[in-house]
Amino acid sequence: MTFPPWEGAACRRNIQDKRVNDRPTSAVPGAGAQCALAIALLAATALAPFSSPVRAAQADAARGLEIAREMKARDRGFGDSSATMKMRLIDASGGENLRELRVKTLEGKGDGDKLLAIFEAPADVRGTVFLSHTHADRADDQWLYLPALKRVKRIAPANKSSPFMGSEFSYEDLASAEVQKYTYAYRGDESHTGEARFLLERVPVDAESGYSRQLVWVDKERYVPLKIEYYDRRGEKLKTLTPQDYRQYLGRYWRAHEARMENHQSGKHTILLLNDIRFRQGLSEQDFVPASMARAR
Repeated sequence: MTFPPWEGAACRRNIQDKRVNDRPTSAVPGAGAQCALAIALLAATALAPFSSPVRAAQADAARGLEIAREMKARDRGFGDSSATMKMRLIDASGGENLRELRVKTLEGKGDGDKLLAIFEAPADVRGTVFLSHTHADRADDQWLYLPALKRVKRIAPANKSSPFMGSEFSYEDLASAEVQKYTYAYRGDESHTGEARFLLERVPVDAESGYSRQLVWVDKERYVPLKIEYYDRRGEKLKTLTPQDYRQYLGRYWRAHEARMENHQSGKHTILLLNDIRFRQGLSEQDFVPASMARAR
């Protein structure tokens, strides 16, 4: 802060001497009051970072991070899982294509989870295999095995916002939601159809993310997402994910048996239907390496 010229020297001298009330005031009428005002303004400037709006923002960030950590903690320890899946691709005019696949997941140890998806139908995608290694603190590793070419293609991090196999899910959406991948802000509590929810805003840390931010409605009792809105890099709403039909496994782990992703900009949507979810199938790291994708069953 800069003092006004008519009192600068006097105020600075008195601050240094810590004798504000003893300074001569005859030189400038009202100089004592002006000096006191300047000191008050200086103190207010110094305390600005501790003002109520700043404290509120810090509290919202801390609360948001706390909720995200609890969501992750509630799902920790599942080990591995497998399921069958149907993927319904529905275009803007209502036309539909159906794909069938099997998915396997391996819980990460000190890092993100691993996902393997094996397409079984229709014939034009049969044998296609997708592998994802989510990382908590760096770009994810993702690969696609194309049986027609008999080779594994690596998905570049810059392309992770591209559609996955013609669906409204992007490659980015298939990564596990690791806490470190976002910054958070708690946006309040809501109630919808009898369900109490937290509203959480999260912003991707990765500059190559296809999203500027996401709004997540979290069930207060189970700490699972009930709805996620995705906003594109321009800040416009792009998609909404609605997980449904949650069922509990092993007395602890909740899994949605249906997930609908609606694209508000294209009018298309994709519905995932999961069945035959099984846990602790004895899967290992060797089941989730690129070299084994061509042999995946």
